[in-house]
Amino acid sequence: MIGLVAGTAAASAVGKVPDHIVFPVVGKVQYTDDFGAPRGGGGHQGNDLMAAKKSPAVATEAGKVKYWTTSGAAGCMLYLYGDSGTTYLYIHLNNDVTMENDNRGKCVRGTAYTVKNGAKVAAGQQIGYVGDSGDANGGASHLHFEVHPGGGKAVSPYPYLQKAYKLLFTAKAGSPFALTLTGTVVSAAIDRIVVNVSTSQAWPSGLTLTKLNRPITLTVPETTTVQSLTPTGGFRTVTNVTLAAKGDKIVVWTMPAPTTLKAERGDDGVLSSALIQLG
Repeated sequence: MIGLVAGTAAASAVGKVPDHIVFPVVGKVQYTDDFGAPRGGGGHQGNDLMAAKKSPAVATEAGKVKYWTTSGAAGCMLYLYGDSGTTYLYIHLNNDVTMENDNRGKCVRGTAYTVKNGAKVAAGQQIGYVGDSGDANGGASHLHFEVHPGGGKAVSPYPYLQKAYKLLFTAKAGSPFALTLTGTVVSAAIDRIVVNVSTSQAWPSGLTLTKLNRPITLTVPETTTVQSLTPTGGFRTVTNVTLAAKGDKIVVWTMPAPTTLKAERGDDGVLSSALIQLG
């Protein structure tokens, strides 16, 4: 999207892209290092992150957003002026009212965006929805994502995406959440368990992520109810989680807690169990 960032460089102080940004889409994503690939208007200025329509697009770092709605090619787009001095472009956001390609929506909050124009946002906060607006109309939904250090020329997002934090869920900071995590046991101690999570379901959003294959360390308070599968297919309550063996199937319901970026990332020891079922 050559030229879209013109005139905006002065809005951001020259800065370095953070070593670890937040991955800009929550959910299943496919992408390649297509930066610089030939396009009609020149080399590709970003990476295309292929994702389901209306997947959450989130802020890669804290900063300020600005709508851009006057480009026929970009469609519904926004700038994120990161606190680091980096400008990020989110292009081809949603413009459909339904899950079909109806083009009946507009580049407004509630359709393309989830925050108001000019809003200050936190890292990991949802700012929009993945779509196919602009010259992506009718194609596979995706987020065209660009990185402009210091508001200058685009650089390949790929190395930053490869190191980015991928969120388990996104919600308003401080709002209550809980997760249901399904997977297998990696290790277990009386007050801590490591789970190789395959599926995560968030409450109250209902966002479900599958095929994660991601180890997550949870604390196990004394109040946690631990249940083990019986030969008859029921569950019985056991003393503690040390009964779990490596490779055992497990489902963990986390304690409701206020949303934080550390919780969204699933940082070690941040999530606490309320109920554990083994087997």
